Amino acid sequence: MDGISIGLWLAAAIIGWIAFARPEKLHRQGLKLAWENIALMGPRITMAIVMAGFFAVILPTELVAKWLGSDSGMTGIVVGSVTGGLTPGGPMLAFPIVVILSNAGAGAGPLIAYVTAWSVFAIHRLFAFELPLMGGRFALLRLVSSLVLPFLAGILAMLLDGAFRGMLP
Repeated sequence: MDGISIGLWLAAAIIGWIAFARPEKLHRQGLKLAWENIALMGPRITMAIVMAGFFAVILPTELVAKWLGSDSGMTGIVVGSVTGGLTPGGPMLAFPIVVILSNAGAGAGPLIAYVTAWSVFAIHRLFAFELPLMGGRFALLRLVSSLVLPFLAGILAMLLDGAFRGMLP
C-alpha cells in the first residue's frame, strides 16, 4: 500500500469513528450508503480497468510516440483534444487511458489537452444532458466558448513541461 491508500484508510477510519461516536449511530447509515455505492460502482470500475488493460496491450507505442509524443507539437495537442472530447464515460475510463498513453510515450501537452477536452467537451454529455435539458442554444454557446481551452491547456503544459523538466518527478 502506498501513502495515498494509507491516508484514505486512515481518513475513513477517523470519519467512521466520528459517525460511530454520534448518539444517532450514523455509522450504520454510512456503511449502508457505502455498500450501495460499491454495488453500483464496483462493476463499472472493474470493467474500466479491464478495458484499460486490453487497450494497453493493443496500443502500438510507436503510434503513440508519433501522434502524441513530446515532439508531436500542435498535432499531438489537436489529437489529444479531439480524442479526449470523444472519450465517453467518467474518470474510471479516462484516467486509466491517460496512464496507458503516458506509459506508451505520450507527452505532457497532448495528455493535458486530452484530459481538458474530456472534462470540458465530453460529447457524450452534450447529447445525453446538455441538449435535452438546456437546449441547443445553451449547448452551442457552451461548446463554442470552451473550444479553445484544451488547446491552450496543452500548449501551456508543453511549455511548462520544458521549464520544469528535472525539477519535478
